[in-house]
Amino acid sequence: MRDIFFDLAVRSVRLNFMRSILASIGIVIGVIAISSMGMLGTNMQLEIKDQLSSGANTIVITPDAVRMGPPGSSTTSSSSASTVITKTQLSKIKVAAGANASHIIPVYSASTEFTLGSVNGRGMIYGIDPDYITAFLTIENGTNIVGTNDALVGSTIAENFDLKLGSRIKVGSTATGSRAEVRIVGILEERGMASDSVSTDNAIVVSEDWYTNKYGGENEYPQINVIVKDIDSITGTEEAIDAKLNTDEDKPVVRIQDASSRLSSITSTLETMTTFIMAIGAISLLVAATSIFNVMMMSVHERVQEIGILLSIGTETGEIRRMFLYEAIVLGIIGAVIGGIGSLVIGYSVVSAMIGTTDYFFLPDSIIYIPAGMLVGVIVCIISGLYPAWKASNMDPIDALRSE
Repeated sequence: MRDIFFDLAVRSVRLNFMRSILASIGIVIGVIAISSMGMLGTNMQLEIKDQLSSGANTIVITPDAVRMGPPGSSTTSSSSASTVITKTQLSKIKVAAGANASHIIPVYSASTEFTLGSVNGRGMIYGIDPDYITAFLTIENGTNIVGTNDALVGSTIAENFDLKLGSRIKVGSTATGSRAEVRIVGILEERGMASDSVSTDNAIVVSEDWYTNKYGGENEYPQINVIVKDIDSITGTEEAIDAKLNTDEDKPVVRIQDASSRLSSITSTLETMTTFIMAIGAISLLVAATSIFNVMMMSVHERVQEIGILLSIGTETGEIRRMFLYEAIVLGIIGAVIGGIGSLVIGYSVVSAMIGTTDYFFLPDSIIYIPAGMLVGVIVCIISGLYPAWKASNMDPIDALRSE
C-alpha cells in the first residue's frame, strides 16, 4: 500500500526543489571528502603492503646509532660501531642466523652526486657483492656487474636521464673534484618501498670493491640484509640475532626489523593521516546538518496549516513525524547518491594522481568507503530532521489552523 505521508514529503521537496538541492550540497561535499580520502588512504596502504610483501622474508639489520646518543655523550661509542656494523658483528650475525639464512648480504651505502654529460643529479650509491645482487634485486634490462667499473642504475634515474646500456656516469663530489666514472651494464626493475631498505629506484649500484676503493670503510657496513629460507622462521632468527648482538638492553648495538614491522609503522602513520583528513571532510557534514535543519524548520513553518488540518482529521502524531523524517531522508538520499557518484569519479582521479596506480581502487577494502560515506550522509540528514519532525508532530491543531 502506498504511503501518503511519503508522497507528501516528496511533494514538499519537489515544490522547493532548488532549496532542497542547495541544502543537499553540503551532504554531497561531505560524502565526497570522506569517501575519497578514505579510498586514498586505503589504496596507499594496499600499495605499500604489496611492495613490502616482495621482501617479506628479509631481515634488515642497521646500527643503533640514533639511540646511542649524540657525539660526546656517555652513551655514544667512540668507535665506528655507533654508525656501522663491523666485521666482527657480521660474523656474530652469521652464527646467529645459522642454517635459517639463505643469504647474508652486507650493503655499503652513501649519498652521492653524479653527472651525465652536463646534467647533474643526486641519489644513493650502494656497494654490494655482485654474487649477491640477483638474490634480492631484479635486473630488468642488461646484465649483472662483471667488470670493475660496471654499475647498475635504478629505474627512476634511468628514466629521468634517459640512460641506455653502455652510458657512462661520473660519480662523486663536484666540489672536491673526487670523481670516478662507471659504465651502466644493467637497469634495475622498479622497487618502490622494498622491505630490505635498499631503495634502488634513485640509486646506482656498484661492486663492493669499487665502493671501498672510492669511499673507504672496508668491512664497515651501514646495513646487513639477512634473507631467510622459510618466512615462518623469521621471528626466531630475529630473536637469535638480537640475543647475540644486543647483550646490553640499555645499550643496544643494532636495530633489527622486517617487512611486518615496517608495514605496521607505515600503516599506522597513514591511518592517522587519513583519519585526520577525513575528520576535516566531516566538517562539511556538520555544515550540511545545519543547512538541512534550517530547511526542515522552514518546511515546518510553511506547512503549519497543513499540519493543523492533518491533525484535526485524526492523523496521529507519529505519522506527522514520519512525514517530516521522510523529507529529511529524501534530502539525504539525493545528497548521498550525487556524492557517491562524485566520490567514484573524484576518488579514482585522486588515487590515480597521488599513487600512480588504480590497481586496488575497486577492491572491497577501498570501494567500501563509497557506501559508507553515503550512509553517513543519510544518517546526518535523519538526525538533522528529528527536532523539526518532533516540533511539527507536537503542534496544537487549533493554533496551527489559526496561523496565517
